[in-house]
Amino acid sequence: MYLSSVRAPKNTGSSRAVISGNVVALGLVSLLTDVSAEMVTAILPAYLVLGLHLSVLQYGALDGLYTGATALTRLLGGWVGDRTWRHKLTAGLGYALSAACKAGLLLAGRSAVAIGGVLVIDRMGKGLRTAPRDALIALSVPEKSLGRAFGVHRAMDSAGAFAGPLVAIGVLALAGSASGYDAVFVASFCIALLGVLVLVLFVRNQMGERGSASLRQAFGLLKTASFRRACLVAMVLGLVTIGDGFVYLVLQRREDLPQLWFPLLAVGVNLGYLLLAGPVGVLADRIGRWVVLIGGHVALLAVYLLLVAPWHGTGWVVLILLLYGGFYAATDGVLMAAVAPLIPESLHGSGMAVVKTAQALAYLGSSVAFGFAWQSWGHVTALWCAVVAVVVALPVSWRLLR
Repeated sequence: MYLSSVRAPKNTGSSRAVISGNVVALGLVSLLTDVSAEMVTAILPAYLVLGLHLSVLQYGALDGLYTGATALTRLLGGWVGDRTWRHKLTAGLGYALSAACKAGLLLAGRSAVAIGGVLVIDRMGKGLRTAPRDALIALSVPEKSLGRAFGVHRAMDSAGAFAGPLVAIGVLALAGSASGYDAVFVASFCIALLGVLVLVLFVRNQMGERGSASLRQAFGLLKTASFRRACLVAMVLGLVTIGDGFVYLVLQRREDLPQLWFPLLAVGVNLGYLLLAGPVGVLADRIGRWVVLIGGHVALLAVYLLLVAPWHGTGWVVLILLLYGGFYAATDGVLMAAVAPLIPESLHGSGMAVVKTAQALAYLGSSVAFGFAWQSWGHVTALWCAVVAVVVALPVSWRLLR
């Protein structure tokens, strides 16, 4: 039997009406924020490795920090939201901090250390907002519609992620090579501020069961077998997931893509995510969220295998990008939808943060390890190591879930 719920559904009413209100408002905030974030993220690997000539090991360390820096602030954001029941305010502070960091990239110049520091603070803002935002979504819909609600939110989120690299390409083309990256950072900052404004004006705070939430109580959830296994699965699968930038750098190297078109790789992934997030969320509600999550990592295994295959050409690249988008559609929101029923409403934010923190720390380890493997043995051997890791992780995760 799959991991069972410890929470009975309490919300009532039409899920369609709620999804068209608060969940959609949160989706619009995420859409704008992801346009801003992906403008930067899409150009970052090329900017650091091809522009500033960082080694892949250095990039792996920065990429790991970029993802792993969310770990502690996820816990903080979840705890503050649960303790005060001001999920909206807590999320808003995180969104505002990330927006400010887009301007900070202008001040960092070409210093890799300064850029790394700004990126860490930016991800701290992401960590602060993620748990209270997901708690707002979970508290806005009945339990039976969690997969659909998170799917709608992630679809809007991925629409922003799809548009962000295209906007970055347009800004780079208009600004020219001399000031192109600075222009991207300025535009990103303005769009991020718009997202904060939408949050303030249109998102409603949600109240659930009151309780004296604490981090001790959140970590106490690990005493429950189902929640503990969910965290273990998140960590195991996180350890075999390499950063997006590595996938894009392998494709750029194999296909000899010009730097201007590098952001298009992220566009392809986000298009697949956009098209599949909603339907996959509905499918997860019907056949089981953990089943869909495992299926997403099968798609990730296919991506790794295609990256080491001796094929070239546009069709090969498009297939990889769509599979990669499918992987995110089947894992990102689905994981939170699967975990939410295992957590009491009074600990929604901090409980989700514990799971996401475990996953973020695993990502940190995987990014550094993959960067080291690439630097030491080349990207082909590093990818084969990733393939073996996924092959081992899938049955281990399935065993834990059963």
